[in-house]
Formats: sequence, C-alpha cells, structure tokens
Amino acid sequence: MDLKPGSRWKSAVCDAQLVVVRPPKAAGELQCGGAAVLPIDDAVAPTGDISPDFSEGVAIGKRYVDEDSGLEVLGAKAGQGSLAFNGTPMTVKGAKPLPASD
Repeated sequence: MDLKPGSRWKSAVCDAQLVVVRPPKAAGELQCGGAAVLPIDDAVAPTGDISPDFSEGVAIGKRYVDEDSGLEVLGAKAGQGSLAFNGTPMTVKGAKPLPASD
C-alpha cells in the first residue's frame, strides 16, 4: 500500500472516503472499519461487516492522525467504520491553540 500525499482511498466496508495528507514514516496498512482501504478508483462496492472494535465512524472534514507513524488523513466522505493504521486506532487531530492576544 503506497500512501502518498494527495492519494485518495475508500473503505471496503462502508461509504468513507479519505485523502492522505502526510504519509507514514514506514510502510503499513491503512484500515477503515477493520478492513484494508481500497484505491478510490477501485470498482468494488463496499461489502462485509464493520468490526465492532472499529465502528466509531469517519467524519467529513476531520483530520485523523497516527502519532507513531506520522500518518495524517482527511475524511472526504463520512462512513461508519473508524480508521486504524496497522491495527492501531487513529485519533482525531485537534485544533492548534491560538496565541494569546494579551
């Protein structure tokens, strides 16, 4: 799986679509709903069940990060499966705090 910046992926088990913002430092597998993601141009429709351990969902416009690998992806279309990299759940990236204006 070649996770290049700007590459688009879709879930194999739900409607989620993703865009890679920052690639991982090492090779690995991006997963959604417990299954490996597919290239966006793959004609296969989402099938199968979402793993209960990865069912928190993907929100459109949110950035998800894996701190260990440095991988950052953007949710381009919402879905029911949640993201993981090499089986480790990814977290929602928080907003940067604004500098104090005092």
